[in-house]
Amino acid sequence: MRTLCASTLIGELFVIGFAGLVAMKDPDLAMSTVWTVCGVAMVLSVLLCGVITRPGGVALGWAFQVALVASGFVVPAMFFLGLGFAALWWASVHYGRKIDEAKARFAAQSASAEPDAV
Repeated sequence: MRTLCASTLIGELFVIGFAGLVAMKDPDLAMSTVWTVCGVAMVLSVLLCGVITRPGGVALGWAFQVALVASGFVVPAMFFLGLGFAALWWASVHYGRKIDEAKARFAAQSASAEPDAV
């Protein structure tokens, strides 16, 4: 699960950076505000990669997805991109857990099939 979720979060890092470039064109937004918010979001996406497997990590990832969709109020294209990444996040969590379960079953079968070495 960690690999799939981290891949989604790293993809979001790039999308956030590009959204910052789009948001800079808005005359109502200060460049310092745009890059402060984008910078914090980009750092959070990287930090979330490290806490995915810890308790509450997936919930934090969901909160991040909600924030990404909500950023569509500033950059309208982020509604679509945010929903797309939320779908990727769901798939990463769902299928990542299935992969982890399959790996655990395979490891258990391999351990029971090995002859005891003396």
